[in-house]
Amino acid sequence: MKIAIEAQRIFRRSKHGMDFVILEVIRELQKMDHENEYWVFVAPGEDVCLQSTDNFHIEVLGSGFYPLWEQVLLPRAVRRVGAELLHCTSNTAPLYVSVPLVVTLHDVICLEKEQGSSKSWYQRLGRVYSRFVIPRMLKHCSALITVSEYEKERILEKLSDILKDAQVRVVYNGYGTEFNPEAASVKRDYIFFLGATAPKKNVPGTLKAYASYLDRSSKGLPLKIADLSRENLMTYLQEIERPDLAEHIECLGYVPHSELPALYGGAAAFLYTSFRESFGIPQLEAMACGTPVVVSDKSALPEIAGPGAVYADPYDPETISEALLRLESDEAFRAAAIEYGYGRVKAFSWRKSAEGTLAVYKDILL
Repeated sequence: MKIAIEAQRIFRRSKHGMDFVILEVIRELQKMDHENEYWVFVAPGEDVCLQSTDNFHIEVLGSGFYPLWEQVLLPRAVRRVGAELLHCTSNTAPLYVSVPLVVTLHDVICLEKEQGSSKSWYQRLGRVYSRFVIPRMLKHCSALITVSEYEKERILEKLSDILKDAQVRVVYNGYGTEFNPEAASVKRDYIFFLGATAPKKNVPGTLKAYASYLDRSSKGLPLKIADLSRENLMTYLQEIERPDLAEHIECLGYVPHSELPALYGGAAAFLYTSFRESFGIPQLEAMACGTPVVVSDKSALPEIAGPGAVYADPYDPETISEALLRLESDEAFRAAAIEYGYGRVKAFSWRKSAEGTLAVYKDILL
């Protein structure tokens, strides 16, 4: 088989969820598949994190303007190399392509009503582009990969007039082996939260929960927030009328992937309190590092976290606060949460993700 894979963003320094997913899947495919030939198309970037091998050709296509790259440069490159299948990995795809198309649709959040207005123009423009492209690309899509049964149901609800159930395949994400108990710290002297300005991340509600925790805790651990600027933090604190929290919170900004194991490992607890996630890799990463996770009981998160996780209602900040306080005061409860996490993550790996992806390719071409 001659397979083309779109991996446009993986060479950028500030990588996020979808970028890491396809990067790790390609790395596993390189290890396991020495029969088929692959072309991986990427945009220029400073972090050259993937190298060509005998049957994997990594090719950089010019232009950083995403619609031009995806709609013009990518289809041309697919034709030029004679690929028999194109896999687009980040929710959108060319509207016109001459070979069978596989798309990984991580979520359909862009087609749903927003929880609130995003503070990022980049996110707003991406939402507009995705809303335009997704329904149109699916009309010539041979198979759709998504990352949870929950998300498959949402996709079929929103796009049932275009898609059939059999077209949508669930391939779970994994987590990196660098996330392991060796990252754990003896101190465990802060609470960790992945922020970001996307409304789904529930930053205001999580800050309210932290305020309640501080008001009632005997330890009063500080909060470290990744992917959030100090300026945005202060805006949120004004919104919830708790600017006094600023002295207890450290904004880390973008955190390189290589630094995340130590951040998880040094935390007394990790907050993953989103309104909406299609999978939730960070909860697996934290569990693998031996960090108790307070996880939202909404969307796909319970499917991945499983029956023994520590749950909270993201719409009720007090439930988040209560979970934090119990983890802090009840050592048996805390130990059970850690042990459960170690066992739960064994169900997921990037190897399994790559095997599931390759199975989709074979179903179409063989």
